[in-house]
Amino acid sequence: VTSRAGRDWHLHIPFALWAYRTSIRTPTGATPFSLVYGSEAVLPLEVQIPSLSVSLREFVSDEGYRQNRLAQLELLDERCLNALEHHQIYLKRVKRAYNKHLQHRDFKIGDL
Repeated sequence: VTSRAGRDWHLHIPFALWAYRTSIRTPTGATPFSLVYGSEAVLPLEVQIPSLSVSLREFVSDEGYRQNRLAQLELLDERCLNALEHHQIYLKRVKRAYNKHLQHRDFKIGDL
């Protein structure tokens, strides 16, 4: 990824952060970006080469855009609750997998 023996690693930080923030996390089932902002991130490439979602935004009036955004923000709480539920299920699954490999041992006084 980096050249010149790793001297330009700092140039790759924005790309690494973008990848991290827009990747779906197993514990929550959502991307960190979507949990914070309430919608999925639009790739910079989609702005230059318009996709359907970007094209539809251009034809919406300001009032329509505001109403759409308010609806998205109302759904944000629901998405966060879904992520919390997904995270709790994930923790139970991890606990079950960990406990499956444990061996129960009873210790008595004097056992060494």
